[in-house]
Amino acid sequence: MAWVLVVLAGLLETGFAVCLKQSDGLSKPWPTLGFSLFAIGSFALLTLALRRLEIGPAYAVWTGIGAAGTVVFGMLFLGEGASAAKLVSVSLIVAGVVGLNLFGAVH
Repeated sequence: MAWVLVVLAGLLETGFAVCLKQSDGLSKPWPTLGFSLFAIGSFALLTLALRRLEIGPAYAVWTGIGAAGTVVFGMLFLGEGASAAKLVSVSLIVAGVVGLNLFGAVH
């Protein structure tokens, strides 16, 4: 259950990063509100998950999902460029997170 919370927290991290971009320096109220709600939700779920998980692997998964999700969202919905180098880099983030989780986490 704790890993489900980390995954959900990572998805919310993607949401808060996208809303932060859309808020134009926190000057637009609705994206700023979205940023705030996604950020609070993300940190809350991560905090709950950390009651049962080691900080290193959990944090890596949380940031990895957030980073990869934000890059993919930007490419799909915000018109950001999708190069082979970007896709390989995102794949390396995901591979690193999976590897850390498989080889570094105590279950």
